[in-house]
Amino acid sequence: MSAILITGASGFIGQGLAPHLAGRHEVVCMSRGDPGLELPWVRGDFGSPEDLRQLDGHSIDVVVHLAAVTGGCLERDGMLVNVEGTRRLMRYLIDRGCRKFVMASSIAAVGFQSRRFRPLQLPIPDTHPCLDRDGYGLSKYLMEEVTAYYQRQVEEIDVINLRLSSVCLDKRMPQRMKAGPLGEWALGGLTVMARSDAVRAFSAAAEALPRTGVRTMNAAGPKAWAADPVAEILRGWWGEEVDLSYFEREDRRHESVFDVGLIERELGFVAAILP
Repeated sequence: MSAILITGASGFIGQGLAPHLAGRHEVVCMSRGDPGLELPWVRGDFGSPEDLRQLDGHSIDVVVHLAAVTGGCLERDGMLVNVEGTRRLMRYLIDRGCRKFVMASSIAAVGFQSRRFRPLQLPIPDTHPCLDRDGYGLSKYLMEEVTAYYQRQVEEIDVINLRLSSVCLDKRMPQRMKAGPLGEWALGGLTVMARSDAVRAFSAAAEALPRTGVRTMNAAGPKAWAADPVAEILRGWWGEEVDLSYFEREDRRHESVFDVGLIERELGFVAAILP
């Protein structure tokens, strides 16, 4: 049994993950609002040294860091919370012996919020570089860089950065996307996962056997959330600017735009709720 700290425990995923893990581990919740769970809870901001000191009495083995400012945030807020706040959290926990970090990154780290985004490769690999123009994706990418920085300092830590797709309630999954005009965040609508699957992904990462280093993984379903063939949708957005040949094969017409092979190989995770 491990002692697991969950930041953002009052949030959409945290409220599902905390009770899911609590049956097998000692779970400590941290959030600004009461998560309403019958679990130990610390009220506070994960980036505040004063608030973090409330955890001094806990010996934390693993942190699942879900708390963040989300898409559409101001550039300044993304940097202060997602980057500097995460740095403070990691520094505090490393200094107190925590050696496993599961971090909620985002598929938006590649920069697809902008209509000008064009992927360098399809399917988009786990470590596709950041081409962000809007601030949020950059803040998530820099959060990943913070984890790599600390792992270079303390080589025995184990970091899993999950580049999480869009997440919806299981019973409120959206309509499958059809071919149409390119909008902001368009790939987010094509890459959707149910909350129960997101909970399983973070649980699998938290419970995976320790392995030193930093692993960054796309956490998405194996199928695009699409009614029309993926190549047709993407060609309508990008024309011939991007090589779409991967999706032209009959057995790949509805494959995910993001490569999800690594998370299956490393964590045994495959999303169960599919279009």
